[in-house]
Amino acid sequence: MLSAFINAFKVPDLRRKILFTLFIVAIYRLGAFLPAPGIDFEAARKLTDSTDNLIRLLNLFSGGALTQLAIFALGIMPYITASIIMQLLTVVIPKLEQWQKEGEAGTKRITQWTRYLTVGLALMQSTGVTFLAHRGGFRDSQNNVVDLIPNFTPGRVALIVVTLTAGTALVMWLGELISQRGIGNGMSIMIFASIVSGLPGSGANLLAQLGKAWFAFILFLFVLIIAGIVIVEQGQRRIPVQYAKRVVGRKMYGGSSTYIPLKVNTAGVIPIIFASSVLYFPALISTVIQWKPLRSFIDNHLANQGSPVYIVFYGLLIILFAYFYTAITFNPLDIADNMRKYGGFIPGIRPGRSTAEHLDFILSRITLPGALFIAAIALLPSIALATLQVESLPFGGTSVLITVGVALETMKQLESQLLMRHYEGFLA
Repeated sequence: MLSAFINAFKVPDLRRKILFTLFIVAIYRLGAFLPAPGIDFEAARKLTDSTDNLIRLLNLFSGGALTQLAIFALGIMPYITASIIMQLLTVVIPKLEQWQKEGEAGTKRITQWTRYLTVGLALMQSTGVTFLAHRGGFRDSQNNVVDLIPNFTPGRVALIVVTLTAGTALVMWLGELISQRGIGNGMSIMIFASIVSGLPGSGANLLAQLGKAWFAFILFLFVLIIAGIVIVEQGQRRIPVQYAKRVVGRKMYGGSSTYIPLKVNTAGVIPIIFASSVLYFPALISTVIQWKPLRSFIDNHLANQGSPVYIVFYGLLIILFAYFYTAITFNPLDIADNMRKYGGFIPGIRPGRSTAEHLDFILSRITLPGALFIAAIALLPSIALATLQVESLPFGGTSVLITVGVALETMKQLESQLLMRHYEGFLA
């Protein structure tokens, strides 16, 4: 792996992409430590984490920026929530479905509306977070309520709301820059950086709570979990495809055999991110609508990892989004039509609709174990809460799934860049 990094830095274009990605991540992490204007800086410096389950859920994907009420406090989650909403509306609204079929031009329109929706969600959530910061939603290391906005005037509130909303728009732009000019998916890299930045502190807290023996045991499980995730992520079912010989002019084409690789977990970490965003959305609503019965229900059931409602709902969402995203990214009808155009067929299966049904049947069967696996890993923190009586489990669940999944996808992109230039990569 070290030689692969050295080879990557030998290529000027690839070196620029890697350095550009690191530069953007550094800017993102810097914004997670810059408090918004109008905040009590001394009070923000004393903050550690909130005992409120809602705040912890909202703080997961911001890398600790929420509890500091930094300019990037909302992180990338408003954009992900907006993306989910737009994908769901694409199935319902014919105009959006038409845009999706128009190719690049339609995709640009959908992306633009996703940006508008992101700003709207960020505006709504920043308002709720601002009121929450004034009403005692954050606590210091002694568990004392901290008022981050003691001078709670309309002008100051408006300034904070605009700053947090603009911060979300800037994070969205930074993520798109990484996707266009850097290495990997920009939004995934942002979430990866946020989660990884909190692992050392969470690990130290876990060591203090459980002691060295239990901590070493959890680290051992962590290594096994990573190995299992890598195996599942790399696992695939290869469907053999045979191409018939055809004569074009004086040349003969075809007659070769290949395969279609169907991954066990085609959706990757997207179901985890989508499911977390769905659970994140009620928390967003509760920060805006300060109604105690609603907030109490969400805090006790939808934001409490030890709640049976949370466990069942979160697991079902992961499985649902695994099938949903797989259906979006892999269309058996298109694959079957393309195979038929070029004279390809699966041995024993008629070309056309029969091939599409065969691919869909196999994909449905192999997606289930992959979805169940990532759901089981994602629910590990809830099991830890019930058995070990710890506040959080940094080396399991959503965090490790996203970090390992994003790392694998980024490595694959770097691998493809190296192979294009005939360099030895990670997987050689």
